[in-house]
Amino acid sequence: MLIYIILPVFLITMMVQNSQAQNNSKNPEIVRIMFYNVENLFDVNDDTLKIDEEFTPEGMRRWNNDRYYTKINNLSKVIMGVGEWQMPAMIGLCEVENRKVLNDLAFSTPLKKVDFRIIHYDSPDRRGIDVAFLYRKEFFEPLYHTNINVTFPNDSSLITRDILYVKGVIFDVDTIHVFVNHWPSRYGGYLPTVPKRLQAALTLRNILDSVFHANTDANILVMGDFNDELHDRSIQELIGNNKTDADKLTGLTDLIQARTGEGTIKYQGKWSVFDHIMVSKSLITGEKGIKAGNSNGMIFKMPFLFEEDVKYLGSRPFRTYLGFRYHGGFSDHLPVYLDLKKFKK
Repeated sequence: MLIYIILPVFLITMMVQNSQAQNNSKNPEIVRIMFYNVENLFDVNDDTLKIDEEFTPEGMRRWNNDRYYTKINNLSKVIMGVGEWQMPAMIGLCEVENRKVLNDLAFSTPLKKVDFRIIHYDSPDRRGIDVAFLYRKEFFEPLYHTNINVTFPNDSSLITRDILYVKGVIFDVDTIHVFVNHWPSRYGGYLPTVPKRLQAALTLRNILDSVFHANTDANILVMGDFNDELHDRSIQELIGNNKTDADKLTGLTDLIQARTGEGTIKYQGKWSVFDHIMVSKSLITGEKGIKAGNSNGMIFKMPFLFEEDVKYLGSRPFRTYLGFRYHGGFSDHLPVYLDLKKFKK
């Protein structure tokens, strides 16, 4: 037991020290990008404008400071694990309540030694959960960012998370357009919620078409929890598989592929890939000096993120709660990541 406790601390220390050393090296050849649905990262305070009462000390989950700080430290370990010997250069997150939880994650855990910067907007989501973007300034310089509201013309009462758009320069080489997503869930059933995700897809697709119209060779990276798989209509609309051959240059390639029996989330014994990272053609070919390989997207599957699935057999993600029972884990999703590298033809 003593070795089990000491070893992770030793590894964490080594990763932070190594990352600090690499902070001083300019123009690295490779940087890592990750996305993570952190599942209900709420602070303990009641926001009277949001439906967050269950994540308070008096709420049904008995959410308190001890559980909160265990959660953010657990998440910091995942981020360090994904980064291996160099912290990720860019991180997309979803299911974060506000700027406070992002500040605590970035500056009150071992991540504070890496000096992450934060881009975040409050979404109209009724529960108060948002998407966010963290980056390391030595690798990425933001030029512009905004939130993109997803509206539903046929039902103005429907509200969902905004899409976060960040435009910046990576490697001091070229501009990259990053979109962080958290599309409407399947709560209420798959078929009744299909139009919601399709509307999110069409909203983002319109923005992408505008970017491509200005530059067909634009470097575009789209990541998030889409609550749909590659074969679903919303994803097919987004990546452009419905386009004519003449428009294929503006399509996207989904780099997160899972083998049979794997995925990023498990529901009623079935694994699904809901978390995706997609890139434009220029990032596949490397023609603008930045390249991501076709097989580059990965699901982070370290053993500490899993526990035994007694009911459905195999393993499942190690969550913070099982129902309303505190469990002390990480998230119901697994992180996804890819490496971008400088590329010379």
